[in-house]
Amino acid sequence: MAATSSLLSNSISKLLGPTSSIPFTSLNNASQTQSCFSSDPQPFCTTRKLNKIRANAKKKNSWLDPFDDGEDPDMEYGSLFSDGKQDEDPRLPDDPNSPRGFLKFPTGFSVEVASLGSKIRGDVRRCCCIISGGVYENLLFFPTIQLIKDRYPGVQIDTVTTERGKQAYEINKNVRWADVYDPDDDFPEPAEYTDMIGVLKNRYYDMILSTRLAGIGHAAFMYMATARERVSYIYPNVNAAGAGLLLSESFKADSMNLSEGGYHMYHQMEEWLGRPRNNVPRHVVSPLKVTISRKVKEVVEEKYRKAGAQKGKYVVIHGIKCDSKASMQSKGDPDSLLPIEVWNEITKAISGIRPLFVIPHEKERENVEDVAGYDASIVFITTPGQLAALISDSAGVIATNTAAIQLANARDKPSIGLFCSEEKSNAFVPNAEEKKCALISSKTGRLIDIDVEAVKNAVQVFTVPLALAAV
Repeated sequence: MAATSSLLSNSISKLLGPTSSIPFTSLNNASQTQSCFSSDPQPFCTTRKLNKIRANAKKKNSWLDPFDDGEDPDMEYGSLFSDGKQDEDPRLPDDPNSPRGFLKFPTGFSVEVASLGSKIRGDVRRCCCIISGGVYENLLFFPTIQLIKDRYPGVQIDTVTTERGKQAYEINKNVRWADVYDPDDDFPEPAEYTDMIGVLKNRYYDMILSTRLAGIGHAAFMYMATARERVSYIYPNVNAAGAGLLLSESFKADSMNLSEGGYHMYHQMEEWLGRPRNNVPRHVVSPLKVTISRKVKEVVEEKYRKAGAQKGKYVVIHGIKCDSKASMQSKGDPDSLLPIEVWNEITKAISGIRPLFVIPHEKERENVEDVAGYDASIVFITTPGQLAALISDSAGVIATNTAAIQLANARDKPSIGLFCSEEKSNAFVPNAEEKKCALISSKTGRLIDIDVEAVKNAVQVFTVPLALAAV
C-alpha cells in the first residue's frame, strides 16, 4: 500500500512539473492546499503569491480580444486628437515625373490609413468640389476654396465642372486637378457617368462638395463616390425628396437658380465650412483673389500691343453682345450684354486714354470695325486667365455684369459696372465703394435702356488722373 502511495505521488509531481509551489505529499494535505486560496494565508503561501493569483483571476479572456493587453500607460488622451486645427500633411510632395505621384497607391493595392486625430477631429486631406455653371459661377467659388484651404491646412482640393468652368482654374493656385464633367446634365452618358464615379472613388476623398441642386439622382452619384462627408445644395421643392438620406449635410437653395444670389450665392455652404468647431474659431471668408502666370501675361501683352495699346494706358471694354459662350455671363443675370452701337457712344466720352474692345469671337471683329472704325483697338480673348492678365495691365474696366467686373475687383482696378437693375448691381457687387467700382443701373429693368449720359459722366474717373499728371 505504501508503494502504491509513493507511485501516485511521483506521477502527480511529474504532471505538475518542477515549478509547482503546492506540495503533494499525501491526500491528507489537500486541506492545506485549499487554504492557500482562503482569506487567511498559510505560512507557506506568501502575500506575493496571493497578489499574483488575484491578478490572474481579473485578467480578461484572451479569446474575446486577443489584442487587448490592458491600458497603455504611455497613451495620451485629450486635446491632441479632439481639438484644434489639423496640421500640414507630413508626407513628401508629389513626384511630378510620376503619373500617380508619390505615395499614390494604384488600384488593387493597400491604401493609406488616416491618423486617429484625423478621424476624431474630422480633418480633410482630400476634398472634391463639384461646381455647377460656367466661368462666372466657378470664379465666385474661389473664396470658398480659399476658406477650405484655411480651415484644413495641407488639404488637396480638386474640382469637377464644365468645359468652360475648368478654364477658370488657370488663375487659381489652390486647385490641384480640374476634371471636366457636366454636373448639370440630367441624362449623362452611362459610360461617362460610371467612369467619373470610378475616378472619384479611387481618389479616396474625405469630403465632396457640390453646388448643383441635388435630387435623389445627384445625391446617389455623390454617395457612390464613398466620401466620408457629402455636402450639397438641394432643391427647394419636392424634387429634393430622398436626397437628404444620401447626404451628410444639405442646404436648401433660396431659389431654383442658385446664381441669382449674386456674389454671395454660396453663403450657406461658406457658413457651414467656416463654423467654429473643436476649439477652432470661425473662419472669415476671404475676398476674391486670382493668380496670373508669367507666361499668360507675356501672351496677353503681345496681343494688346498688336492692337495698338500700351500697358497702363487703355481701358478694357467687355460685354459686347454676342452668341458666343465665351461671353462669361452669369446664369443669374442673362440680360448682361450690350450691342456695339451703345458701346461706341460710351467710348466717345473717353479722352486721353485708349478704349480696348474685347471680343469673344473673331466673327465680331468686322462688326466692331464697322461701328467703331478700322483704327479701333480690338483684342480677341476667350479665357478668364487671359482676361485677368489684360485687366491687370489696364487703367480700368468698363463692363456689364460679366466675369470682367469681378476680375477687376480681384486685381484692385477701378471699374464701371453696367447692370439691368439696381437689385442685380447690389447682389453681384456688394460694397462697391470699397472695390473702387461705380455702379450704373437701368431704371426700366432692361440693360438696353441704360442711361448713356450717366455712363459718360462716370468715365471721367479714368481721365482725371491723367489731367492731374499733366498739370
